[in-house]
Amino acid sequence: MSNIKRLFLFAGYDKDGIIDDALVYYIKTLSKFGDVILCMDSNCPVSELNKVNKYTIARMGRRHYEYDFGSYKRAYEYAKKHDILRNYDVLYLVNDSVYGPTIALNKTIANIEKLPTDASGMVVSKHKTHEFMESWFVRLNKNVFTSDWFDDFITSVTRQTDKTLVTIKYEHGLSNLIKNNGCTWSGVYEFHGRYTYNNPTKLFKKGCPFIKKSSFVRHNGALGFEINYVLKHCDKTASRAIINSANHTYTRKYVSWLLTKNPLSVFLRGAKYAIQKSRKK
Repeated sequence: MSNIKRLFLFAGYDKDGIIDDALVYYIKTLSKFGDVILCMDSNCPVSELNKVNKYTIARMGRRHYEYDFGSYKRAYEYAKKHDILRNYDVLYLVNDSVYGPTIALNKTIANIEKLPTDASGMVVSKHKTHEFMESWFVRLNKNVFTSDWFDDFITSVTRQTDKTLVTIKYEHGLSNLIKNNGCTWSGVYEFHGRYTYNNPTKLFKKGCPFIKKSSFVRHNGALGFEINYVLKHCDKTASRAIINSANHTYTRKYVSWLLTKNPLSVFLRGAKYAIQKSRKK
């Protein structure tokens, strides 16, 4: 595992241009496994980017409105311009739509790299009509990331009118592109629908070392009890970094409300969501 040369293209975003504790922790952890290029879709002052200076080989922060794939594009173009892509065996596309890692990454990296496919995602999302690698943690082998067709794809990323188009054109598009060019992809985990977002405890128990950030705001806070479970049982440094980041993103008041351990509050919150869900049906 230590002989594999990895490059992580890391896409980040913060509305205030902040490199928060959780992002520093994530990048620091990744840097133990390979080189990291960070591109923020945010206007980040140098003082913020310097927080990850020793954990990255390059870092940039300017609002471009092209979401994560726009950041992947810029990080890739940096590597291409400096002629370093050929130095690596594996390229990763990674973004900060998750908190973590909540546990050591060694096993996870080993699992994603032992899959006998040209590419692999942390999670494959299965739907009735299609399936794709969720683009927040994707491994690409050299035959993929040095190909002309991948270069054409990633360098052609442009601003879309809404996030749904980004998902269809680039996230789904990457999985389709790989297959259409005679290559294969797979995933460490395969889930249906929005399982990754809605089941933080089950995901943690299955060994996935990340929590989707959107879990903090889904189901009117009904997932707070599950998030609490993960934070209680995960790496303590990770737990502190996640809470500090969530306080910044969602406010301390909201996080305190979300992570309440009052059994009555937890029950009523879940019951309220269940009623709302049944009415929608």
